[in-house]
Amino acid sequence: MSFSRRQFVKGGVTAFTFGFAAPQAICDIAFAQGSAARNLVVVYLSGGNDSLSTIVPYLDPNYTVRRPTIAIPAANVLQIGTDSSGVALGLHPRLTGLKSIFDAGRLAVIQRTGYANQSRSHFTGFDIWGTASVTNTSGTGWLGRYLDGQTMPVDPLIAWNTQRETPRPLMARLVGVPAITSPATYAFSSPNTGVEATYERTAQTRISSHIPVDRPHLAFVNSQTQAAMNTLDRVATVATYRPANTYPNNGFGQALTAVAGAMNKQIGTKVFWVQTGGFDTHATQGVNQGSYFNLMASLNDGLKAFYDDLSAQGMLSNTLVLVYSEFGRRITENGSQGTDHGAGANMMVLGGGVRGGIFGTAPNLNTDPANPTLENSAGDVKYETDFRSVYAKILDNWLGSNSVSVLGGDYRTGAPNIL
Repeated sequence: MSFSRRQFVKGGVTAFTFGFAAPQAICDIAFAQGSAARNLVVVYLSGGNDSLSTIVPYLDPNYTVRRPTIAIPAANVLQIGTDSSGVALGLHPRLTGLKSIFDAGRLAVIQRTGYANQSRSHFTGFDIWGTASVTNTSGTGWLGRYLDGQTMPVDPLIAWNTQRETPRPLMARLVGVPAITSPATYAFSSPNTGVEATYERTAQTRISSHIPVDRPHLAFVNSQTQAAMNTLDRVATVATYRPANTYPNNGFGQALTAVAGAMNKQIGTKVFWVQTGGFDTHATQGVNQGSYFNLMASLNDGLKAFYDDLSAQGMLSNTLVLVYSEFGRRITENGSQGTDHGAGANMMVLGGGVRGGIFGTAPNLNTDPANPTLENSAGDVKYETDFRSVYAKILDNWLGSNSVSVLGGDYRTGAPNIL
């Protein structure tokens, strides 16, 4: 049976698990258990990140030939060594914070990730990565299926989406994920203030506590309301969090601050979704300035602040961060000093339990159509590592789940040894 879901609290809480009319004691148990949980933070780079500007094969002679104005000079890259094929690689010069994490052995760079017949569509690509399926892109998400597999009833805050709309990866059949863009504004919605608002909240809590088994529509509405009400006070504690260091004053930094706060306050969340956009760089990518330079600055400063904060708070060992985009970009720059939609991309994983290093091999950028590392008449990077193998490694080795069941197939073969 399908039900429409009403928004009961500010901040975008629109869906919770049906049947979350659990007694407060269960919520308290889940809250207490949150302290031992491993955390997964997914950072999605919306728009299609230009992998060859993030992880730079700076000594490949075809790199500068094919990118005469946007190639990053070899003298500027942050060298990180060579891959298994002997290709020298470096990070974008603005990724100094990530370079320090790499040097500490806690950043894994996975090259040429993707899938066969890569879609160049933002929407289709996002859904393929989100569902972990190239055939059923309108189904549940890979993280949603993971959440559905947890022992019921699950905590209403088992996952946290920092965006207003639920992304495909978090869409589930049984579990709803709250959209909390700001813990400071996540509150009971009332036109009144003070005592009157308190009375209204108390009345709503009492009303929603009645779950009539013979009236499923009302039972659904009341259970959703009760679940939402049970999260208010816990989320409010996150707004009081004071990080150990300063985060960037932008949306990305604010989202990561909230994630760190949720971990610190041990509110029971295990999976977090953070998104930052602007990576559809068709023009003026720039080298030492411009749109891409600014994107790398935002990504670097946010992740480094988050990493340092978790380290200072003693939470780094329990946290894994996965960074990815829906596709890479074409190898040859276009006439607007940008790059168009491409294929193979890279993924990054960082955290206290990560086995850092370079995984996979870099593409050879030679324009020969027979080049096995490229596709589409040597215009795009050909994938080498199925992105689902990275998911499998995280599900099995970090979240303690069954990747074959969650992903609907066995992608463990070829998984990079990042954990």
